Parts: sequence; structure tokens; C-alpha cells
Amino acid sequence: MKNRVVITGLGIVAPNGVGLDAFTHAIKNGISGIKFDSELERLKFSCQIAGKPEVSTELALNYFTELELRNFNASGILYGIIAGIDAWKDAGLSMNIDSEPDWDSGTIFGAGTSGIDKFRESIYKIDALQTRSLGSTSVSQTMNSGVSAYLGGKLGLGNQVTTNSSACTTGVESILMGYERIKSGQAKRMLTGSTSDSGPYIWGGFDAMRVCTFKHNNSPETGSRPMSASASGFVPASGSGALVLEDLETALARGATIYAEVLGGNINSGGQRGVGSMTAPNPVAVQKCIKNAMANAGIIASNIDAINGHLTATSKDSLEIMNWSEALDRKGVDFPYINSLKSMVGHCLSASGSVESVATVLQLQQGFIFPNTNCEDLHPEIIACIDASRISQQLIKKDVNIIAKASFGFGDINGCVIFKKYNPNT
Repeated sequence: MKNRVVITGLGIVAPNGVGLDAFTHAIKNGISGIKFDSELERLKFSCQIAGKPEVSTELALNYFTELELRNFNASGILYGIIAGIDAWKDAGLSMNIDSEPDWDSGTIFGAGTSGIDKFRESIYKIDALQTRSLGSTSVSQTMNSGVSAYLGGKLGLGNQVTTNSSACTTGVESILMGYERIKSGQAKRMLTGSTSDSGPYIWGGFDAMRVCTFKHNNSPETGSRPMSASASGFVPASGSGALVLEDLETALARGATIYAEVLGGNINSGGQRGVGSMTAPNPVAVQKCIKNAMANAGIIASNIDAINGHLTATSKDSLEIMNWSEALDRKGVDFPYINSLKSMVGHCLSASGSVESVATVLQLQQGFIFPNTNCEDLHPEIIACIDASRISQQLIKKDVNIIAKASFGFGDINGCVIFKKYNPNT
């Protein structure tokens, strides 16, 4: 079976907006969610700015009971639950508690780690001989599959319920895994997405690697500078994005709103061969991933109107643009429009692919290309490859038909998914 797969629900918890309305307004208007973080200053981080979603206790109580929140200390699960349930409701799906699980629905919801602050709390209690005070939810908050387990229970999902983990490629991978399950007829709908914890115990390793910017502690909103000549490293961030994928026939039968269609994609690895390493991409694999994604989606390079890149504001941005140009055999003014959400939210790590995919789908549905902020000084190696007009610093109101979204993660792993504007007549 080769079922068509569409997107019927979206949920978002991002540094610059929690909820679709706030997030859409932010990305259209170039509003940054990056702020100075006093805790990072106290801990003497080089990078003292970060993108962290603002989630109040009042908001959290719409998704958790007071009892559930009493000993809760897992920010990534919190973000994932909010985004996931919002996407489910946005798709018009029921939250009613039935005696039987929903056998047709499942979730593949990714995470890099889970409950890192809960881990820290648990370690201190155990070392202090206070094991009995850990609480009954310490395991569910710290197991990597915690986010999917919580979602599975809150939504009563009876199909596959699992968590994937592939560094920065996690979000795109989860979407493609859900897509394949529906396409093969094993599920009618899948809640896909990914999440990432907040805080110094997630971000500290990157600061130690010196891949985070330290030059903008006094001007946080200018710190994340993808494709810029003055880019000096990424800004650490967190959040969650969620997409409900559904079999087209099922979606039409229940009169669901359809945001876009998933045409296909590809996941591969560079094997850390050639110039690839744990932290650097193998260009051969990146280009192969893009080409195979197009082949899987049944499109050609000229069909792509825009690209939502990985583009982290590091020295690898120029290489990514060159890889896109080589893979598509398009350059100069013929190159598609390209943008990076990280200019507004920072690098959401394991959540980046899903957060950025939500932004991609909104562009298709509403007909716009969000601006690249902090790109007033485009890198000369990029301008030598593609025309500056392809990297707009302003909002472009334009109907776009096909957008490619890619993520390239630690471990030399790559993912590219192809989204298309839904056309009921085809």
C-alpha cells in the first residue's frame, strides 16, 4: 500500500512563541526568543544567552494535574506534552478517555535526553542516602522514551508508541518514520515530533566544545547569525514541535483541515568517512541524502521553491549551502529561497528539526517565507555560490508549492523531508 500522507495538526513550544498564533506572528515579524540567561552567567559559561520557551505553571496545569506537577522536573517532556496535545487538538482529534486504546493512532516522538534536571536531583538524593524520596515518577521522567510514554497515555494511543534519538536530525527522522508507517498502511495517523530539555546541563558540553557564540552576551537578539560572515557559533536553545500525520483518505473522511502533504524524504549517514566526523558532515552523504529525498518524493530539483536549512551559525553554513547547490545543480538566482529559523530561536538541538518543520509547514499553508534575521553581512563564500536575493532579510509574501527541510546532526547523520502545499484536485 502507498497511502498519501498529510499533516492535519500542528503544535509548537518555541523560544519565540508558545502556541501556533504566537509562533506564527513571531516568525513572520522576525521576533527573536533569545535572551540573556543569568544562570549561565553564574556558572561562568562563555555563551550566556539562550533560547528558552516561556511556560508558566498556569499553562502547564492545562496539560498536567497538580499532583503530576508536584515532583515534575523534566522540561523536555513538559514541552513535548504541550506541543503534542496542542497538535492533537488542532487536528480535531478526541481526548475522550475510552476503555479501548486508539489502535489506529500512535506516536514517534523524539528526544536527545530526558529529564536531565531530574537526573541531577536523583543523583544528589541517592548520594545523600535519600533514595526513598525520589518519587514514583523519577523513572518515567528520566527514561529517554518518557515523552512518548506520557503522550501515549494521555491520548490513549494503541499503535506504535516510541521515542527516536538521532541528535539534531531527531525531529526530521521522527516525521519520516511516522510517514513510512502510515504510507505502508500500519497506522492511520501518527503524532510525530521531538523535544529538548532546557538548561546548563544540556548546554554545558557545547559551551565546552566552543561551538557556541560568546560575542553577543550583551546583545542576545543579534547572537544567532546563520549565513553571516560574523557568525561566531550557535546559540543553545530548547523547545518542541509536533505534527499530526494522517492518511489522506482518513483525513478527508472526517473533514480534517489539511496543512500540507508529506511527499517523502531520506535519512542516511556519512559514516564519519572522508572529511566527515562525529561533529562534521561528510558532504558526499549530505548531497546523497538530498538527492535521494527528491527521488523518494517523486520530484526534481527545479520543483523546490524554498529550503528550510539546518544552518546553525557556525563555520559549516557555507559548506551546507554548497552542498545544496551541488545536490540541486542550482546556483546564483536559480537557487531556491533559503532560510534558517535558528536566527530567531537558536539551535533547539534534538527539537530543532520538528520546531523548524512546523515553521516550514506554516509557510506552505499561509503563503510566506519568513525572514533571515541578523544576515546583513552574508558570508562571501555563500554569495559566491548563490545570489543574495535568495536569502531575504524581510518577510516575503509568496505562494510556495514545495519546501525541502533538512537537518544534519552529530554523528554525521542526515535527514531531509519534502513538504508540499496540499492541492485537493491532485
